[in-house]
Amino acid sequence: MSEFVMLYRRSPAVSRATMGSPEDAQQSMKKWQAWFKEMTEKGQLKNLGQPLDDTGRVVGGKEKAITDGPYLETKDVIGGYSIIEARDLDEAAKIASGCPLIEAGGLEVRPVRQLNL
Repeated sequence: MSEFVMLYRRSPAVSRATMGSPEDAQQSMKKWQAWFKEMTEKGQLKNLGQPLDDTGRVVGGKEKAITDGPYLETKDVIGGYSIIEARDLDEAAKIASGCPLIEAGGLEVRPVRQLNL
């Protein structure tokens, strides 16, 4: 089995829509909890991960410039992550297809490389 990170992508508009009212937020959380429970019961969820705040800084370039970010005016931002175990990338993508975010956002699945330091 290998590890894969699922990066939850969404636009600010999607975030507002899914968490706009208390009822919307509750319905969204029920879907997420059910999906996480299913992955846990199947032994697929290795690390629940965490949601990420919308604020941050971007550091880059030769001058190591620090600017405000992430850029909320972009199409989507990474809103959180989880780590799963799967045989291969195809199985990881199939697991990710159950994510509630897919209906209105997106999900990126990437293999985790192992570092031997």
